[in-house]
Amino acid sequence: MSDTLERHEFGAEVGRLLDLVVHALYSEREIFLRELVANAADAVDRRRFEALTNPALTLAAEAKVRILPDKAARTLTIADSGIGMAKAELAQHLGTIARSGTLAFAKSLAEAPAAEKPSLIGQFGVGFYSAFMVADRVEVTSRRAGTEEAWTWASEGKGDYTLAPASREEPGTDIVLHMKADAEEFLEPFRLQTIIRKWADHITIPITVARDGKDEPANEGTALWRKPKSEVTEEQYAEFYRHVAHAFDQPWATLHWRAEGTLEFSALLFIPGMKPFQAVEGERESRVRLHVRRMFITDQAGLLPPWLRFVQGVVDTEDLPLNVSREMLQATPVLARIRKSVTNRVLSELRSRARDAEDYAKFWENFGAVLKEGVWEDAEHRKEVAALLRFRSSAVEGWTSLADYLARMKEGQEAIYILAGDDTAALARSPQLEGFRARGVEVLLLSDGIDAFWPERLDAFEGKPIRSVTKGSVDLSKIAGGPDQGEAADVAQLLARLQELLKDEVSEVRATDRLVDSAVVLAAPPYGPDLQMQRLLRRAGRAGGTGQPVLEVNPRHPLIRRLAETVATDTTLEETAGLLFDLARLQDGDVPRDPAAFARRVAAALAGEKG
Repeated sequence: MSDTLERHEFGAEVGRLLDLVVHALYSEREIFLRELVANAADAVDRRRFEALTNPALTLAAEAKVRILPDKAARTLTIADSGIGMAKAELAQHLGTIARSGTLAFAKSLAEAPAAEKPSLIGQFGVGFYSAFMVADRVEVTSRRAGTEEAWTWASEGKGDYTLAPASREEPGTDIVLHMKADAEEFLEPFRLQTIIRKWADHITIPITVARDGKDEPANEGTALWRKPKSEVTEEQYAEFYRHVAHAFDQPWATLHWRAEGTLEFSALLFIPGMKPFQAVEGERESRVRLHVRRMFITDQAGLLPPWLRFVQGVVDTEDLPLNVSREMLQATPVLARIRKSVTNRVLSELRSRARDAEDYAKFWENFGAVLKEGVWEDAEHRKEVAALLRFRSSAVEGWTSLADYLARMKEGQEAIYILAGDDTAALARSPQLEGFRARGVEVLLLSDGIDAFWPERLDAFEGKPIRSVTKGSVDLSKIAGGPDQGEAADVAQLLARLQELLKDEVSEVRATDRLVDSAVVLAAPPYGPDLQMQRLLRRAGRAGGTGQPVLEVNPRHPLIRRLAETVATDTTLEETAGLLFDLARLQDGDVPRDPAAFARRVAAALAGEKG
């Protein structure tokens, strides 16, 4: 083994991240202890789990996290007997940030109210670096369980770190903080115990604080989910939620129950009260923790489907062996039954809370886009999830459900109409709505990314088909109403000529009665994706096979009437046809095929009109 000290530069974003954590979160310094203790407890959990299939990793004595303040040396040590880290892991976990989150972290930090800033540490996975809020220098000595080598990672948080060989009698990790002069309060045992009781009281691994040469217990270590609901206070629920979810808000919903009978388990789940800054968008797996007889097994058991991945918490069962492996978890019917039961319980809670529209709106604005994924991918629960969906509408303010829409349908209306796009405000102004609005027909406005997909799977709700207003030829003739726009021009010859001129751009040119103020609009063919899906496919470079759009023209519009009258003699119709098609694209939030050519055509048209 070489005795040479190795010096390394931090990964590209760590330096900036350290500056953000140290300065922007300065007033919340105590949070460093919660983060380091949580990491230590996780390391012990991981060692326990790996020991189930590798007995050589079994702990020789009861695991605990020890906190040792030393006023004379002005150091604070957090020691654990967990899985430990090898040299490469120290460099990987402490010298780089795996996901590029610093810019998002900085933006969220600038926008978050002061009371919410502590949550950014846990939600962005940068908890270890909070140590530099209170320490001038941090040393991490670690020995990976199952190996004999130990290494020390050390840094002053100024752009680089060192790695050097070390020794440690047992596997695990020691983190030594060399405290700043103004952080000596964190060397007082009573202050440390107060912080642990506040932030980590429900960590089930014992945590001790050294006082006068003795290790004193600092946490209860109670499996809160095993207590009767009547014995748990709202404050205890909130503290446990913050621990298990790495969050600092109040939960929107708390689900605590015990299933008994043929299948027995305890569960304590939370629906967050605020949207995390990253997790539910980037991570598609549920992280609800699975315990067997109180012992943590894994947070990768998929206890809830991906479309409920925002739910946090613990499920603890007696019906699995302690030595269950991840491979066994995928096959055991017990876990499948637990998954079904837990999923149904969460859906039941959402149905119950949805009766209060104002309260449910808070949940929907945080997690509605994720819940919609259930309609797309989960045939078993599709109808249940559909009833929980909420939408913006062309007819009413706020959020509305599909059931509310059905109650407001016009006489003669045969379908639930939707319009998908990138922005709700832009959709509300879309020409696609003109004929519907004129007849008082409501259209649901969909602006989440998943909205381009799920209607294809749901197809209908309560017997009424769900139809995109951009797809196929929408017949509104059976619905009374609409303004008197005068006689329609005879556009047969014009349609044929436009079809010829735009044959490379559109599949069909046809007249429509769903326009009022606009001359033209695009539609999708009756089979294949709607316009929003086509746009998404083009952006992804996968537009092949989507088919060409349909150009619909308004035979009552003055421009179309004039073109119909002069079609036989108009020498500029080719230019006009291109302009009409590009106008239709612009109205739908797309760009002209050739923006420069479009600009020239508009300028020429304006000049001709002026002359």
